[in-house]
Amino acid sequence: MNIKTTSLVLAASLVLGACAGNAPTKQTTGAAIGGVLGGIAGSQVGGGTGKTVATISGVLLGAAIGGAIGSSMDETDRIKTAQTLETLPDNQVSQWRNPNTNTVYNVTPTNTYQTSAGTYCREFKTVAVIDGQQETVYGTACRQPDGTWKNN
Repeated sequence: MNIKTTSLVLAASLVLGACAGNAPTKQTTGAAIGGVLGGIAGSQVGGGTGKTVATISGVLLGAAIGGAIGSSMDETDRIKTAQTLETLPDNQVSQWRNPNTNTVYNVTPTNTYQTSAGTYCREFKTVAVIDGQQETVYGTACRQPDGTWKNN
């Protein structure tokens, strides 16, 4: 299974889940994003069957990490992440502790760019310490016309 196939399977799962009336949960979304990123990272390792194994392993590991961060974030954490994307320059870290979950988040915008359609987007890194375990996920979000940020 190659990374394009894996990405399509994950994307289709999210779309089909939403069409069936079951909006994707934050854990599902985090797992899908993490799985795609993990698969991309894994596909860069080795060659032949080793590359396939690394890609699959990357998808599974990325999905687990992304799902853990996605399931731990509540509305306050999403608002703080959006504020970080809106106000901080690249490579400046925003850190907070969620008092309800005791999870510590570090969100760092890493690259800001404008699409050909004029939309501003930011790549970012999220490091979360959940139950003593550090998890890291990379993502991209774009500012919507209403001023909110949406993960791509």
